[in-house]
Amino acid sequence: MGQSILRSKILGTGSYVPEEVLTNKQIEKIVDTTDEWILERTGISERRIAPKGVGVSELSLPAAENAIKASGLHASDIDLVIFSTITPDSMCPSAACWLQSNLNIGNCPAFDLNAACSGFVYGLQCSDAYLRSGLAKNVLLVGADIMTRVADWTDRGNCILWGDGAGAVVVGQSDDESGIIDTITYSNGSEGELILIVGGGSKLTPISEEDVKSNAHLLKMNGQGVFKTAVKNFSDVSLEILEKNGMSLGDLDLFIPHQANIRIIEAIAKRLNLPMEQVVVTIKKYANMSAATIPVALDEQIKNERIKKSDNILLAAFGGGLTWGASLLKW
Repeated sequence: MGQSILRSKILGTGSYVPEEVLTNKQIEKIVDTTDEWILERTGISERRIAPKGVGVSELSLPAAENAIKASGLHASDIDLVIFSTITPDSMCPSAACWLQSNLNIGNCPAFDLNAACSGFVYGLQCSDAYLRSGLAKNVLLVGADIMTRVADWTDRGNCILWGDGAGAVVVGQSDDESGIIDTITYSNGSEGELILIVGGGSKLTPISEEDVKSNAHLLKMNGQGVFKTAVKNFSDVSLEILEKNGMSLGDLDLFIPHQANIRIIEAIAKRLNLPMEQVVVTIKKYANMSAATIPVALDEQIKNERIKKSDNILLAAFGGGLTWGASLLKW
């Protein structure tokens, strides 16, 4: 075991979204809906679609390469790969192992983490723990999903929400006050059926013709139930992490929430009394990319120079499980 550290930090970020764009106007030809209806209820105008035959590890490769480059490290310096996803290339091996191979990282631990849309926040907590304990020095954390392949394209209230994309960060040792201040995560399995994909698990293996016909392999979501729970848990964990670390909402420079729905984002901002100018919103052009939404948004804010040295940044997410959590960073 290596020497433990006081704080870890994000050394570099990267993101990638597929080139193909699917607009609301195009979805009008697939299900009974309109561009105006989708935009008003979700805040989404378009989403990206992964190319046929491309798995999530391949989709995430540019994001991972860019994060490693931005960190100033080489692939050979990575000694742990954590891949947050609910749409892995295969049940076995993990997407993390496929990505490890594609990056020629060499022998090191690599595993997938399934916390749905909360996956990046969960992964950040894991990365921080590995670094603080001395079990790792440079962690590649990826949040990526190909959600359009598990969306039910016969359900007009479901299929409109999802998009494909990948974000990545390299987490390493901090040599100053910047870094991951804290992360808090929760889950409540008793509400697991609110967001559910049964197919692919052991309960329906092997998937039968009847299962496919009934769309058991696709995502099902109780929108109303999710909305109420999401807003409360989002807000509660955000306030909790600030209070725990002796901070208030006035100390925040930027809030990057999971991009589930514009109404959820606006409701959380209102409940936290945060002006929307401090809230990052990317859902209009990317839709809900599950574990990818936060790292993609984070990378874009850095590229757009919206994040400055010493900024206090709050990340918060909510997803299937049910899972939720928040991370507090000093840049």
